[in-house]
Amino acid sequence: MASTVLVVTALEDVTADRVIAALNEREVPVVRVDPADIARDLAFRAHIGAGAPVWTGRLVTDSRDVELGEVAAVYYRRPTPYVTRYRYLPVQQRDFAAAEARHGFGGVLNHLHGAFYVNHPSAVTAADFKPAQLQLATRLGLAIPPTLVTNDPEAAREFAAHHGPIVYKTFRGLPRDEAGRTGAIWTQRVDPATFDDSLAVTAHLFQAEIPKTGDVRVTVVGRRVFAQQIAAPDGALDWRRGDWDALIHAPVSVPAGIEAALQRYLATFGLVFGCFDFALTGDGGTPRDWTFIECNPNGQWGWLPDAAAVTEAFADLLQNGGAP
Repeated sequence: MASTVLVVTALEDVTADRVIAALNEREVPVVRVDPADIARDLAFRAHIGAGAPVWTGRLVTDSRDVELGEVAAVYYRRPTPYVTRYRYLPVQQRDFAAAEARHGFGGVLNHLHGAFYVNHPSAVTAADFKPAQLQLATRLGLAIPPTLVTNDPEAAREFAAHHGPIVYKTFRGLPRDEAGRTGAIWTQRVDPATFDDSLAVTAHLFQAEIPKTGDVRVTVVGRRVFAQQIAAPDGALDWRRGDWDALIHAPVSVPAGIEAALQRYLATFGLVFGCFDFALTGDGGTPRDWTFIECNPNGQWGWLPDAAAVTEAFADLLQNGGAP
């Protein structure tokens, strides 16, 4: 019977480290692999054909050797992009090699027969689009901020006139620059008087600012729900922009109606885990106090006060292959 947990992530991933440590304590076989190590510290072979309708073969790293059929669960975290492995090549060769690795090796990893995925990469991709998130949230009865996605400055000015004050958010984080450094553009208030034709260059996300009394991060792992109210000492609009060690956390109860909607949300996207962000308008005691902001289908949780309990929930889910 398959029993191995495959953890797909980069070398430096403290979130995955927590889960791996918990699985090791339970003596669950674990194999950690970063697909970008292909040809350097990673070799694989996979077979399929008449009479063998599923992928079989082996995955070999510098420290592990596992039969593909032994993989019972896959914890898909944050692997290094394939293109990083081939960055020394000319552009055409780099892109070709990266695409072949992603579709070949990645294609096998993403279709292991009978394996339980947390979360499956295709589900993460579908759930990673904010327009899809907001549409599903409102269909499930969750409150959302009035939202405009546009590249039309006149539409943005009209939206601000009707819903102001408004905030601007990015759809994705900033990519790495040429020196390999990353950055962020935090949620920020915007003045519609500054809108000009430069908005036409790309898509923008504007929302009515919610008069919030607090923020909540809800981490859902299978059927288990963990919620922390978060406050920045300086009262920042976006708590993520400051010192995370200075954040003030407090456990908060999630209304039954909200919790049920979150389970339906995950099921609709084919997810078993998600980090949800809400704005509170009130004391949080009723669903109408909760405004859905977004869901990260591959979010961070290791910094939260309840990280130890979340870790055990992940270990339970992976060890049991999703069974309660």
